[in-house]
Amino acid sequence: MATRAAAAEELDIDLLLQTLVAFRAGDFSARLPENWTGVSGKIADALNGAIARNEGFSREMSRLRRVVGEEGRLNQRIPTGAAEGGWSWSIQSVNDLVDDLVRPNSETARVITAVASGDLSQTVPLEVDGAPLQGQFARTAKTVNTMVSQLSSFSSEVTRVAREVGTEGRQGGE
Repeated sequence: MATRAAAAEELDIDLLLQTLVAFRAGDFSARLPENWTGVSGKIADALNGAIARNEGFSREMSRLRRVVGEEGRLNQRIPTGAAEGGWSWSIQSVNDLVDDLVRPNSETARVITAVASGDLSQTVPLEVDGAPLQGQFARTAKTVNTMVSQLSSFSSEVTRVAREVGTEGRQGGE
């Protein structure tokens, strides 16, 4: 009888290992039986719950990539729901990453839209929440701001020359 119980326990460990290996490989369909009882049942519930939570998080990340990256719905984020601990931290990190990517691009789009409407007074801020933009974000912001400045100078010069020629009648204005 003891040998039979040991064999059954061995089978549980083998299935546990198979499930863990499949989960580690990204197989979110891997599950332990729900009918296990005792400590084995608690292990099965815990592992199955972790796999399900990971699957849900992966599904939400895919949804976020689609709605933000493809559909351009920049206000979308992953809901934190009942997430706790590391799960909550991971969700918040992904949401913060989206914010960090969206904010500079939205500011750049705001300034370009203003320029297209003839408003040359707008610039892209070089700081976000008190921290300076870095890397490609800083380069893009500086490029857009330089463009706006040059357009403003050009516009002022065109206005000056037009005033001299049109109003004052001077020819050959430089």
